[in-house]
Amino acid sequence: MNKKTLYMTFEKKYEELKVALAGNDLDKIKELTLEVHAMVHPAEVSGASEKTISNYVLDYMLSGNQNVLVSRQIWDTDLHYAGADMVPLCWQFWHTYRIEDLVSNILMADKNQIFNEEWQKKIGATITDTGNALEPDEVQKFGEKLNVNELRNYMITVGKNTRTIIENLTLEEIKSMVPEEWVMRILEVGGVTTDFRSVWLLVFWGRLTRGGMILTPMTYHHMMHLPACLDHLSIVE
Repeated sequence: MNKKTLYMTFEKKYEELKVALAGNDLDKIKELTLEVHAMVHPAEVSGASEKTISNYVLDYMLSGNQNVLVSRQIWDTDLHYAGADMVPLCWQFWHTYRIEDLVSNILMADKNQIFNEEWQKKIGATITDTGNALEPDEVQKFGEKLNVNELRNYMITVGKNTRTIIENLTLEEIKSMVPEEWVMRILEVGGVTTDFRSVWLLVFWGRLTRGGMILTPMTYHHMMHLPACLDHLSIVE
């Protein structure tokens, strides 16, 4: 498998998902959402038989490369909201799965996030937020302390949980926005900080319908970060 094929396959299916979300066929929306979600998560999350984009990066990280520095993301549109533009590879997974945990549970399902003190201790994380505002020296120290095997376990747990949430959404929920107080709960539980490079996420998420959350935090957000790892490291051709 090569990068071009991986990316093109994802983009094609993602475009189909966008079209479906503009319509009212709930079964089709869920089918495509779960298919696209599976493409950017480890195969264990969906039971896929082949390695995914995520697997290539995850396997490389677990092979002793958690602190290899990679570009933060493939686009520079929000880098003025970031503390560092080069990050340890493990930060990419921490960042994307903390966001998925917060958005899928608190915003999409009005439930508690999966992350808690026990998970924080097991992972060895020095923060509870998404890590957006960490400065270069802070993000490197953060990566050095992370237990990436436990981070992987957290990723799998979050991904499987998101799929259950998706399966239970109604069409009305997918088309609608969520109450402001739900959004503010993310700040209350420490999912973001008051640093402007972190708290701006609340404004962004607060403007989305759940369908918009499917398109960004649940799926395409991962593709803002995974290719930055693949392209920098040449893990696949």
